Amino acid sequence: MSLQTRPKPLVDNWNRPFWDACAQGRLILQRCTQTGQCFFPPGPVSPFTGRPEWEWITASGRGELWSFVVFHQNYFPGMRDELPYPVAMVKLDEGPYLLTNLDGMSADEAKIGQRLSVRFPGGPDGFVLPQFGPEA
Repeated sequence: MSLQTRPKPLVDNWNRPFWDACAQGRLILQRCTQTGQCFFPPGPVSPFTGRPEWEWITASGRGELWSFVVFHQNYFPGMRDELPYPVAMVKLDEGPYLLTNLDGMSADEAKIGQRLSVRFPGGPDGFVLPQFGPEA
């Protein structure tokens, strides 16, 4: 498996701080300053109020495996050598869901509700992709 051959994320003004934080080994989220609720993916307004009143916070990096599927077909260039691989939906402790991959565990080892924590093992062309593995 090589994270260096995976597709690069599409970076825009709203998600650039997220990717910069990942490169520093931190997981950040936007939090609505009116409701206190966190949201992801990043955007210009809070999905709870529709207003541009939010702040970045450092997330705990912990959550639970909410769902996963196993890809058996090559949907993305650079991931063929990883087939089959699990694609996971992690419900972060702060509330948002994050679509990610599992690190250090196979689909056979994954259990819905399992506690997971973030890792930053690397990525393509200077990006660091957050991955999740068993909580230590």
